[in-house]
Amino acid sequence: MEVMERETEHGWRSRRRSRMLIVSVAGAVVLGGVVVLLPWGGGDAPPPAPGPAALARSAVTTGVPAALGDLTVLIGDRETHLRAHPLDGASWAVLGTAYVERGRRTADTANWPKAEKALRTSLKVGAERDPQALEGMAALAVARRDFPAAKRWGESAVKAAPKRWTAHAVLIDAYTGLGDHEGVGRALDKLMDLRPDAPAVSARAAAVYRDRGWRADAEARILDAAAAAGASAERAAYLEQAGRLAFERGDRQEALRFFREALRTDPDQRAAQAGQGRVLAALGRTTDALSAYRAALAERPSPEYALELGELYESLGLGQAARVQYDLLRERVRVAGAAGGDEELVLGRFEADHGDPVSAVRRLRAEWGRQPGIAVADALGWALHRTGEHEEALEFATIATDGEQGGGVRSALYVFHRGVIEKELERYGPARRHLREALMINPYFSPLRAPQAERALAELGEPSVQDPPT
Repeated sequence: MEVMERETEHGWRSRRRSRMLIVSVAGAVVLGGVVVLLPWGGGDAPPPAPGPAALARSAVTTGVPAALGDLTVLIGDRETHLRAHPLDGASWAVLGTAYVERGRRTADTANWPKAEKALRTSLKVGAERDPQALEGMAALAVARRDFPAAKRWGESAVKAAPKRWTAHAVLIDAYTGLGDHEGVGRALDKLMDLRPDAPAVSARAAAVYRDRGWRADAEARILDAAAAAGASAERAAYLEQAGRLAFERGDRQEALRFFREALRTDPDQRAAQAGQGRVLAALGRTTDALSAYRAALAERPSPEYALELGELYESLGLGQAARVQYDLLRERVRVAGAAGGDEELVLGRFEADHGDPVSAVRRLRAEWGRQPGIAVADALGWALHRTGEHEEALEFATIATDGEQGGGVRSALYVFHRGVIEKELERYGPARRHLREALMINPYFSPLRAPQAERALAELGEPSVQDPPT
């Protein structure tokens, strides 16, 4: 099966460049090998290009990533308009959705209370079942990692406007966070029925396929989305997603190309900048990696990036610098909590490895009870292992890595966690198999954990000829 998968992925890679070179020429014909521009109909001059506010409004109301500069203009424009027209429910919905998008792009959780106020005002003064406002509330809940609320708001938006494809898109995030894999499938099927050719839909499909372990299909979908994307911010977001997929399968050079192209396309694409840090660290270019992470954190102080940078410092023996990042992580989690956010997952992961594992288990048990997604299963299993509860730990590690239970994503970290837990339980055959698999998926998956996987595998050694088959 692994050989077949590699051959399949090789086939997709051979077509990758052709996808990225798709170029469309609008309003032109070729005569005798010469491109001739056709005149615009209805006048002597083309219509004026839409301004930043119009571009951002079009993006946020259709589920497409928006440029930060355009978002700022749109927010200012709607705030000015609403001071004169406070009963304009549609404009309150647009303003709230723009706040959600700006908070998502910048990791500035101060946008979330503003977004909630604007969206609730829209529902109060406008149509009580306005699908734009309902969908905005669902997107806000996803940004806050409140997936039960995201499901409620998203399903309300679908009931209000069943043909509105963007509501089904946000439900995919909600169902994923809740570990509802059948719900994810239904939402994706509906989404693809409604807008099969939209780049944003291809990007959503890529994310779902990645979670199912269909790496070649995910790659094909996200490259199609990047090739067909209209605005720079949208294309950059899909290139960043392509970079993450490439790094997850251990292709460092390709991942670096995608992340660099994303940043060239949109310099505010900080997720791509953090991705560069991840890849550069894997390439051994630690100085460049540290610079990339610092630049990303300066503009988008995500607790996830702080954890990654802290672990990179730790792998270099720079304990004090790592502690600075861990302090930043705690502060960002506190700020997010004050704004209604749930960062228990990243805090639990941090505490399990660098803080108080008992606290991590307590936090992650509560998180699992509320929203049992695959990422929470992996984190809780690892935290239980760190407190010595290895049998229960293996139950959750199996959920995170067993495709029959929804854990189909090929994550080197998840498989590493399972292998270490099995080693502790003296299940040496499965442990050896899963540690090898982790390093086959991505030998560079973590500056701290990948070397640990190599050491654990070396300690296990080769299986004895007298051992039973695994």
